Formats: sequence, structure tokens, C-alpha cells
Amino acid sequence: MKHAEERAENAQNRVADRITTFSGSMLFVYIHVLWFGLWIGLGVEKYPFGLLTMIVSLEAIFLSTFVMISQNRADAKRQVIADQQWRTVQEEDQQNDELLDLSRQILQLTKEVRALTAQRHPQSGSALDSGGQP
Repeated sequence: MKHAEERAENAQNRVADRITTFSGSMLFVYIHVLWFGLWIGLGVEKYPFGLLTMIVSLEAIFLSTFVMISQNRADAKRQVIADQQWRTVQEEDQQNDELLDLSRQILQLTKEVRALTAQRHPQSGSALDSGGQP
């Protein structure tokens, strides 16, 4: 958990997350539709729009990098959670083994008590074995 908290405090990762969040929003789409429409409509440059193509290509490179950074950060968080869950499962497994061992000991002691009771009180021991009342 400490590692995940340290990464969460890292300003660069927070910036990458914000950029990824924004670039995955409809506002981002609307801004680009408006930008491309104005670029082409106002005739900022002539067809085949070489500068626009270069700008959009660079934007795509950076956005894909930000997405990968955010995915790596999310993977690190998931790994921390998975590690903690695995430790919990191992602890529960150990507790289950201990409970099974205790149950076996209780069963063994119960059998020994019944055997001793049957030796001292033969009729009440047989009544207990047959399910009857002592």
C-alpha cells in the first residue's frame, strides 16, 4: 500500500491521469470537432492540411503515452490490491487448517470420553451410542 500511496502523490502521474481523463471525455471530442471545422472552414492552410496532420499526429503520440502511463498506474494499484487479497487468502487458509486440526482434536477427545464412559457405565454408554437418553 505504501508504494501505491507514493505513486499517487507523484505530480507527473496525477497530470497524466487528468490528461487521460480529459481526452476520454466528450468535451475533448467537441473541442476537436470545433477546432477541425474552424481550421478547414477558415482556410488556415490549404489542402492536404500538412500542418494540421502533423499537429494531430503529435497529439496522438502524446495522448497514447499518457494513456499508457495511466494504465501502468492503474495496474500497479490493482497489483497492490491483488497482493493484499492473496495474503488474506493465505491467512484464511492457515486459519482453516488450524480449525480443522482443532476439530480433529475435539473429535478424538469426544471418542475418548465416550470410550471411558462406556467402560465405567456399560449400559449408559450403549444408550449413548444408540442415540438414546442416559
